[in-house]
Amino acid sequence: MTPGKHPEVCSDSHLTCHPCLMYDKQQGWSDTWVTLEWESEHELAWVFLHHGRPYSPFSSISSMTLGRGERAAVINNATMRRLNEFLAICVVLQCFYGVCTTHLLINVKNQGGDILLETISSNVTEDLITLEFQRSDGTLVTQLIDFKNEVQVIKALVLGEEERGQNQYQVMCFVNHFYKVDFISSDAMSKLRQKNPGTVRVAEEDRGHVNYTMDLFLDVSQSKEISKHVTILCAEAAGSTYTRNDDIKQWIQRPGKYLKNKCSSEELLMAAVYNFTNVPQSGMNDTRSLLVSKCADTSNLWAPCTCSLELCIGWYPCGLKFCKGKSDGKKVASTYRCGIKTCKKCFIFSYYSKMKQNCLWDE
Repeated sequence: MTPGKHPEVCSDSHLTCHPCLMYDKQQGWSDTWVTLEWESEHELAWVFLHHGRPYSPFSSISSMTLGRGERAAVINNATMRRLNEFLAICVVLQCFYGVCTTHLLINVKNQGGDILLETISSNVTEDLITLEFQRSDGTLVTQLIDFKNEVQVIKALVLGEEERGQNQYQVMCFVNHFYKVDFISSDAMSKLRQKNPGTVRVAEEDRGHVNYTMDLFLDVSQSKEISKHVTILCAEAAGSTYTRNDDIKQWIQRPGKYLKNKCSSEELLMAAVYNFTNVPQSGMNDTRSLLVSKCADTSNLWAPCTCSLELCIGWYPCGLKFCKGKSDGKKVASTYRCGIKTCKKCFIFSYYSKMKQNCLWDE
């Protein structure tokens, strides 16, 4: 489907196109919403188009003369009411099942001067925000904020250097505790609109670099106790999803996490992780302790090492702005929301890599 208005229909003074979805059918058929303007009345109708021109192929549907004598097939009022009721029910059901999302496309200038396109989606029902963009080197970065569970997931799909023997791409997920005050709420995000969508944005505040030493592997198949969204987002990172002991301690204190199948929340969380310095041997139950050095200090391409990956979110709404209203001298001026505060933040993740070959950028 491609959103848009049809120039042939919109050129008529009696027709006003609605921002709707138009789709191509076989042999040039399409359709759209129009408003029929009659003196002081307006009537909403669904018009069938053939190669962009209003057309009436069905004698059973009432037709009206429009503009230059062209004819349009217009569904009668009774049918329209039923259709409107059906569409309203569809919208309600979509919201009920958690697919009520809003999207913003933001042009962002990075440190190198490149313009990146960020897609920010808000799902109020799931209390979720997703931010995604592709870096100039091809790396696809996805940030997911799960407000209900105080979880942030940053996923990186890094393209490989095939001429150096790497795979086509690799995926890593970094799962951390998240403080709700670091991002505007999903509800506030869903209400944001752009006056000038083509404007290149630069964040107002630079929150610098934050270092994360990822000391735990996270078993994606057991991650629902942390957030159900990890399983879906990090499906391709089954052996390269990481978290920290510090994050586990924060999640243990989350309210509403009580006994489940006679297991405490702490037991369920700890069952989903294991320390990356204790790597299970294939076919054995015991583990061995590995002393790993930084990949930058390792010459052996096949040796395990600690990799470092920097990921920067160049623009995101980190807070709301409040302004004071005018005071009449008798009452204290009230405050109201008058905009958003925008920030930039970089994350440096240090994590266990099975071989330096998977971390060639850290040299």
